Amino acid sequence: MITTLHPTPEVSTSVTGRKPSKRKTFSVINPATGQPFAEVPAGKISDLDAAVAAARATFSVWSATPDRERQRLLHAVGDALQSNMAALMELVTKETGKPLKGLNGVGSGMEVGGAIAWTHATADLTLPIEIIQDNDEARVEVHRKPLGVVGSIPPWNWPLMIAIWHVIPALRAGNTVVIKPSSLTPIATARFVELANEILPPNVLNIVTATSDSRVGSAMAGHPGIDKLVFTGSTATGKKVMQNAAGNLKRLTLELGGNDAGIVLPDVDPKKFARKIFGVGFHNNGQTCACLKRLYVHETIYEELCAQLAELAKNVIVGDGLDPETDLGPLQNKAQLDYIEELVVDARSHHGRILAGGHPIRVDGYFFKPTIIADVTDGIRVVDEEQFGPVLPVIEYSDIDDAIRRANANSNGLGGSIWSNDTEKAAQLAMRLECGTAWVNEHGALQPNAPFGGVKQSGIGIEFGHWGLEENTSIQTVKMMKRI
Repeated sequence: MITTLHPTPEVSTSVTGRKPSKRKTFSVINPATGQPFAEVPAGKISDLDAAVAAARATFSVWSATPDRERQRLLHAVGDALQSNMAALMELVTKETGKPLKGLNGVGSGMEVGGAIAWTHATADLTLPIEIIQDNDEARVEVHRKPLGVVGSIPPWNWPLMIAIWHVIPALRAGNTVVIKPSSLTPIATARFVELANEILPPNVLNIVTATSDSRVGSAMAGHPGIDKLVFTGSTATGKKVMQNAAGNLKRLTLELGGNDAGIVLPDVDPKKFARKIFGVGFHNNGQTCACLKRLYVHETIYEELCAQLAELAKNVIVGDGLDPETDLGPLQNKAQLDYIEELVVDARSHHGRILAGGHPIRVDGYFFKPTIIADVTDGIRVVDEEQFGPVLPVIEYSDIDDAIRRANANSNGLGGSIWSNDTEKAAQLAMRLECGTAWVNEHGALQPNAPFGGVKQSGIGIEFGHWGLEENTSIQTVKMMKRI
């Protein structure tokens, strides 16, 4: 059945005062079937202009709302997400393909649950006035002030949760927001906006759904009425966002591509560590920026760990995410499926040894067998490029210094990990990785009170905790002289 979602009244009517006319829509595909399951409005740049104007008009009211009231309203949004969790999970599964539960519990339940947790945690954050001087001569205070209108462009892999990561800190700081979800996965985000707009004042949160060729996204980056843009996506697109944002020196938070390396030390027992390593490389079908995507394994345990990972890959249940038994669903879109197949074909041509998987599953939908590739190394596409799919290249090394050098040689720097029984030694090695977050015996685990962001070409800016909240503000220093 095809469900039609309508634009929020704030975007359609608040500026013109007229009822919305019949407008064009575009289809949203269920990647498990390859067929449309919903229609959403095909917004235009004029809709973006209206949304920005509405957000700007209400900024003075929202920014002046007492802090405790903004806090209360955002907690109410979190409660609304909780009350609608089951329905939101189904929407997330239908548009992304991720299972309801998923491998190691990483599925749409985790996505919606994470969205709820981040909403409440962010609502609890405060930015108190800092007093840096208070003596007989003067009092100097540092204030954090909201920026104005914040634009949000979340990706298709975790559409609802990353929308929350963008939107809630911006609102908490006193900004108004315009969000444009991915054209591939706009449904759960649109529902979140509907729920939030039953609680928030009109025009505080606005949404424009649009196709990828509408130029609405690029117009957001260059829009003079948007004071900051938060974008999560590819490095190539992030660079275009920076270029377009230069016109009004728009502030940016960019969380871009990652090609995260994990290094396994020789003291590891492959049987003990394999399941955890497999999980952090394959959850959400590898479609997570901070998934483990390159695995460097010491030569003494290389073959055994490869064999263990291959056995796990062969036994994973791949299917429709609405089936509660499914571990991994389809890739989110056909282009990503084709790209994964291209990388595997290239690896084969360079004598990569396919230990498991290595081919699409020829059914309706965008399914690919979980794949382990041995005997590849740096310089081959499947190692050098971010796969963003259910493919893990395993690379043999003999010297730890060389392994760290190779891990750091990539232009990305989002996350990295060291795996060892000696956690103190592993932590010291982790500090040598050139990445925004380094894990020991873990990979990709995020939490709302720990800062997250990339270095090198994996982005600029920080999300989460008071660090992320501060990025939605400007600093104003107030100096009050006590002697005249």
